Amino acid sequence: MSINHAQLRAFHAVAAEGGFTRAAEALHVTQPTLSAQVRELEAAWEIRLFERVGRRIEITEIGRALFALTTRLASLEGEAEQLLASARGLLRGQLRVMADAPHHIIPLLKPFGARYPAIRFSLTFGNTSETLAALHERACDVAVLPDLAPDPRLHQTVLRRDRLVLCVGTDHKWARRRRIGLGELHGERVVMREPGSATRALFAAALAANSVELGETIDIGSREAVREAVAAGLGVGAVLASEFGHDQRLRRLDLAGPPIETTEYVACLRERLPVRSVRAFFDLLPPAQDQPIRGRLIAP
Repeated sequence: MSINHAQLRAFHAVAAEGGFTRAAEALHVTQPTLSAQVRELEAAWEIRLFERVGRRIEITEIGRALFALTTRLASLEGEAEQLLASARGLLRGQLRVMADAPHHIIPLLKPFGARYPAIRFSLTFGNTSETLAALHERACDVAVLPDLAPDPRLHQTVLRRDRLVLCVGTDHKWARRRRIGLGELHGERVVMREPGSATRALFAAALAANSVELGETIDIGSREAVREAVAAGLGVGAVLASEFGHDQRLRRLDLAGPPIETTEYVACLRERLPVRSVRAFFDLLPPAQDQPIRGRLIAP
């Protein structure tokens, strides 16, 4: 029995969009048409891909396995479209970008969109581990993430360097200071990013190298939530200098001694670099920008 590709595409849309209504809108078809295609796919193979739970649907175990395959197929279709467009000298299609933070990637998208208006781009965010996994799983075309280890499977370019700073609320005992030593964090309550965050890993390595033992730590799953927690007086936060921003509720503290540095990279799978939209993105990257920092990563 051969697979009906229209039915497979209908299933993928429902799984990706999380419902029949949004999937029908994404495919520009009516919901009854989409529902019929999914039912026909289930009937043809005598399986259940979705279960209705009240007014929502849940994907079944076989549905999740099939969605993993259709995600790869969708990615390959996109690559084929862009390859054929490149052969005709065209530059259109889609570019999926994923980053660990908005601060480095957002300024790159405006000039790219202005120069290549026919390319649709999407932008998603995740921590460093999630972003790197998405790149290897072909869930994104280009990734922006820090401290990328050499990998022969990847093409990677340095975007900029950055450094770690601390932040406290305006009523904190250190609010009037501009600089502190890392050792002064001994016994302090600190707001930390979740495991998998490059900022957390950088901070933890510096603390360990300098034998600093924190007091209570609070794990929080996003940099925005870290800022809110610090502003509320829950502890000291660690952020990158480029991410500090202009929040009047926070005070920035530079770290004395050798700076704790990180390098931000733009990367893609090496095999995808010839795709013109990916190549065009790399061609528009500015020269690597360095923060005015010197010294070693962590004090000995």
